[in-house]
Amino acid sequence: MSKFSLCTRIGDKFGMLGSLASTMGCAMCFPALAGIGAAIGLGFLSQWEGLFITTLLPLFAGIALLSNGLGWIAHRQWHRSLIGIVGPAIVLLSLYPWFQYSWRSWTLYGGLLLMFVVGVWDLIAPAHRRCSRDGCEIPQK
Repeated sequence: MSKFSLCTRIGDKFGMLGSLASTMGCAMCFPALAGIGAAIGLGFLSQWEGLFITTLLPLFAGIALLSNGLGWIAHRQWHRSLIGIVGPAIVLLSLYPWFQYSWRSWTLYGGLLLMFVVGVWDLIAPAHRRCSRDGCEIPQK
């Protein structure tokens, strides 16, 4: 595993876990996830709700977006990179341009769920480089 690939995998997990921890600390914005967070002992985070939503959640989603985007360079699998980019992009869209709409909380939950699923998928089946910069080799039968 190259050093670049390791950095993108760590960045993806850091972004995903940071986004989930940020939402678990905000009971007013995310009551379902905050209930789970309180059940596992993260209830003390509610005093920093504003910081989590305005600063940390976008920061962690941006880290996940960047690391998944850079993951394309490491493994050259467009479908995997695209799925990894969609979750953080939905989270960021839900926080900024779609904030005024009532359905934005559902899109935010969907983006967080997609980030979580992609993170687990990457743990179970890590990406491996399939193509070089010159092109892809056709597998022999």
